[in-house]
Amino acid sequence: MTVGVVGLGNMGGRIARRLVAGGEDVVGFDLDAARAADAGATAAESLAALAGAADVVLLSLPDSRAIEAVVDELEAHLRAGQVVVDLSTAAPASTVAIHERLAARGVAYVDAGISGGAAAAEAGTLTLMAGGEPEALDAVRRVLAHFAATVHHMGASGSGHVAKLLNNFLNAISLAATAEVMVAGRRAGLDLRQLLEVLNTSSGVNFATLNRFPRIVEGDYLEGGLTSDLMAKDVMLYLELVRELGVTSLNGPPCLAAFHLAAALGYGDQISNRVVDALGDIAGGVRIHDQNREAT
Repeated sequence: MTVGVVGLGNMGGRIARRLVAGGEDVVGFDLDAARAADAGATAAESLAALAGAADVVLLSLPDSRAIEAVVDELEAHLRAGQVVVDLSTAAPASTVAIHERLAARGVAYVDAGISGGAAAAEAGTLTLMAGGEPEALDAVRRVLAHFAATVHHMGASGSGHVAKLLNNFLNAISLAATAEVMVAGRRAGLDLRQLLEVLNTSSGVNFATLNRFPRIVEGDYLEGGLTSDLMAKDVMLYLELVRELGVTSLNGPPCLAAFHLAAALGYGDQISNRVVDALGDIAGGVRIHDQNREAT
């Protein structure tokens, strides 16, 4: 089986490397042609060439606009029986429309939102939330096993991306709220390492207190993950989704504002963990780590 990977950035590149290390024949395409070689994949000259070579096509792209543009180019070159797996974070309505388009050609489209970040991608321990026909998902489970430890079939087309947006919103909330608390803790003169020990054995515990801030207080921002711009995009997609569902979001707008603030202060293209520096900036230049120990 030949696996095509479109989008070889922070996540796609790591996924491609896992596939190559697992012995798969991998063909890659990215606007930066050098990324295929960096991932150990064979570079495809075009999306058409990738579609012609691959049995399974994986997409790892920034948003629905990019996904739709790629599918527009791929569609005419895909064959009946192929499976396209979208690992991106995307608008579920767009996902369902693409699923219907490709189904008319006999091509299966699985939306499979991923969670776990860059470290989990490198370790092969990502969690996948998948939507689409169960038979199509079963056909690619062996491929997905190279980089995902857990695969959940959430239901019909779009349901994987719905689950991903719900997860990402909680991720954004915990990051923004914990960043605020850590800046306040620094201003109050608390030992932030001790504060994290307290939080992690108390009711305030969350993914950010457990996995992000123990590193950030040491000056390691875990570079290479989701940027503030992309986090804001995910929160906006969540807000669009809940509006369509008729659910009122009381917590979404202030969460979105935190990452828009980060972008406005120059952190938009940096890892979303830098939202703590944006909040620190407007608190008078607070940093929650000893700047002499900041990782370079």
